[in-house]
Amino acid sequence: MACLPAAPPALALRRCLGPGLFVLLCLSFGYALEKKVVKSKVGEKVGLPCCHEIPSSESLLNYRVYWQKNTTEVVLAYAEGKMISKHERYGNRTEMDAKNLTLWISPVEILDNGPYQCVVQYRRFTQNSVVVCDEPVTLFVTADFSKPNITAEVLANSCESTEMVVRCSSYGGFPKPKLSGALNNVSMVWNTSWVSESSLSPYNVTGKLWLNVTKDISISCSVEYNGFAKSTSLLLKKTKECVAPTMPPSYNVITASSIIIIIFLLAITLAARYLPRHVCSHCCKPQDSVEEGVKECMKPPVSSKVTSETSSV
Repeated sequence: MACLPAAPPALALRRCLGPGLFVLLCLSFGYALEKKVVKSKVGEKVGLPCCHEIPSSESLLNYRVYWQKNTTEVVLAYAEGKMISKHERYGNRTEMDAKNLTLWISPVEILDNGPYQCVVQYRRFTQNSVVVCDEPVTLFVTADFSKPNITAEVLANSCESTEMVVRCSSYGGFPKPKLSGALNNVSMVWNTSWVSESSLSPYNVTGKLWLNVTKDISISCSVEYNGFAKSTSLLLKKTKECVAPTMPPSYNVITASSIIIIIFLLAITLAARYLPRHVCSHCCKPQDSVEEGVKECMKPPVSSKVTSETSSV
């Protein structure tokens, strides 16, 4: 009789338990591997929960408890109810609850940021120690940044626009932040740089932006870190307002206007000189000698008298 090849362990388990139970088992493993996360700010008191709580019928005398950081640095250790080890960096800042084995740290420092692990061993006099639990917990430490400060330096100025470099800066915070901003409520990107002595040191952050301002605009800057944010805004004004100069009339316009004026003056002069004579040639005399003019006009012409005398002769 031929033997069937052995199925892989996962496949065999799936066949035995059925699809539904297999999925439930996978979900259980997923939750077991999920890491606990605790958040705190610099200067606060924080408690890191352990994976085991001592029953009321027992005491710490029957356990060994190790709290370690990064799996290499022992924060503190208890055996038979007594502290057997404590890291010098934590000094008087740490203590452990004797029942739920919570590790308390106060005041919190930036260097406390990172993964921790609580290892609990149960010991009996007749048996070797048995590991009860060994689960990690991660501490995220936050240090507040200062309120962002926005400054503007004018590089060039003209009637049409103002060239300037805008800076947004904030300092003294942790962890590494992100800068965001907006121009007249429209999102923009800062040219960002960070300064820090190490990955576990406070950060100083500065953002730069070069602008060509043609009108007054509002700019905002926000520093975001570990779920927190601080922001500020500033109104950037176009610094130079110029009145457009009136354009002088062109040379052609001046020449044409001058010619028109000269012609007009000549016309007036000629009219003043010749028009009175032309009018008087059609009338007898001016008004002050109307009567004499009438008499003179009533006289018979000389040529008629001469003609009469010649005829009588």
